[in-house]
Amino acid sequence: MAKSVARANYRVTFIVLLLGASAYSMLQSLVIPALPTIQHDLHTSESTVTWVVTIYLLSASIFTPIMGRIGDMVGKERVLVATLVALGVGSVVAGLAHSIVILIIGRAIQGIGGGVLPLSFGIIRDEFPPEKVATGVGVTAAMTAVGGGLGLVVAGPIINHLSFHWLFWLPLVLIVAATISTLVFIPESPVRTPGRVSWTAALFLSAWLVALLLGVSEAPTWGWGSARVVGLLVAAGVLIVAWIWVETRVKEPLIDMRMMRIPAVWTNNLVAFLFGVGMYSVMAFLPEFLQTPASTGYGFGAGIAQSGLFLMPLTITMFILGLLAGRIAAKIGSKMAVIIGSLISCAGYFTVAFAHSHAWQIYVASGLLGIGLGLAFSAMSNLIVQAVPAEQTGVASGMNANIRTIGGAIGAAVMSSIVTATLLPGGFPAESGYTRGFAFLGVITVAAFVAALFIPSSREASPEEHHLDHAELAFVPGGTITDG
Repeated sequence: MAKSVARANYRVTFIVLLLGASAYSMLQSLVIPALPTIQHDLHTSESTVTWVVTIYLLSASIFTPIMGRIGDMVGKERVLVATLVALGVGSVVAGLAHSIVILIIGRAIQGIGGGVLPLSFGIIRDEFPPEKVATGVGVTAAMTAVGGGLGLVVAGPIINHLSFHWLFWLPLVLIVAATISTLVFIPESPVRTPGRVSWTAALFLSAWLVALLLGVSEAPTWGWGSARVVGLLVAAGVLIVAWIWVETRVKEPLIDMRMMRIPAVWTNNLVAFLFGVGMYSVMAFLPEFLQTPASTGYGFGAGIAQSGLFLMPLTITMFILGLLAGRIAAKIGSKMAVIIGSLISCAGYFTVAFAHSHAWQIYVASGLLGIGLGLAFSAMSNLIVQAVPAEQTGVASGMNANIRTIGGAIGAAVMSSIVTATLLPGGFPAESGYTRGFAFLGVITVAAFVAALFIPSSREASPEEHHLDHAELAFVPGGTITDG
């Protein structure tokens, strides 16, 4: 009975999906301010503790498209439950961890939760009224970024009053609630893509992601010109080519390369990568800048909690823009929303780069970033959902989120190299490093603006176009279409 009621009431489904997306996105950033505390409490090195973040991104990058593909095949609701269970198990392991190895293992398990995003987008497309899909996708996409900002805001009070273990116990409450609610209220989707996962393709996908993220994550420590980093990056390039070769030849590809060549898909993926570079980097380095002692000649000497408050405008405006995404897209089009979001984000990055002496300047920059990122992320996700047939929503949106994560990992590594290029006697980066770093993020977002100009105009395909998409897909290996 509950399932049939829920199918008629998409609002219940929406609330449940937001619970899961919020828990996953909070866990992305919640540990960033706690890294020094974790390093001290677990008696480990700075280079080792950064793997608490890196392994999460790596695991999510691998499992996001895989879980999206499995959901398209066997049912999004049941795979969403499995994904949330994995996220919960990882949280328990991390919450109980008293060694850095166990904590890293827990974070790797948590990364499976990346599947929450493509599965949620797919469920929205399957279950929502057509006129509500844009708003649903937009708010959910914005919530993933909002959760990241919120994680930075609440991390301080948790660390100050509790132990770092509570960074995992408290989100577990949301995860349990989301899991139970998914079982009770979300109906199983009738839209399926029969087939099986190509584990050969999954192996190559995992291999190039490991090589790439390991190389860029360790580059600031090992040196970008070191043999190990160069070797890993070269290996990643070779493995990417091998992965694409496998995907184009296996009977049932993990990622349909023909789908990835759709103009609306590849252009949005490029923009997502560039936006990922900026968003993840600013969330990692703006708090560090704010926590720098004023005695260095810059910085605010803020504590963890206070630095999180500087990001409140980002979190609030991003959420508001997510709520308004559907209406904005209806008025100006999703493509224009991405373009405008890119320009506003540029203003935010350049503001914090060149005007960061007073608190109000940081608040203004934070608000601009929230508006720009919220507007662009919501619109990009909607464009991806519109561009592909319903049965490929999970894998397409999953890869888009995945590319954003990869961009974040690369951006954070490059940003680290720029910021730490010149160190002051006390070991803090020079102010010029932060200026160049934030300016770099602004330039990257200018590139995102240029890429957004090439996105096809947002519009719903006509029934004839949808029929053509399905007919074309029928000739693609693994692209079988079913109505039930």
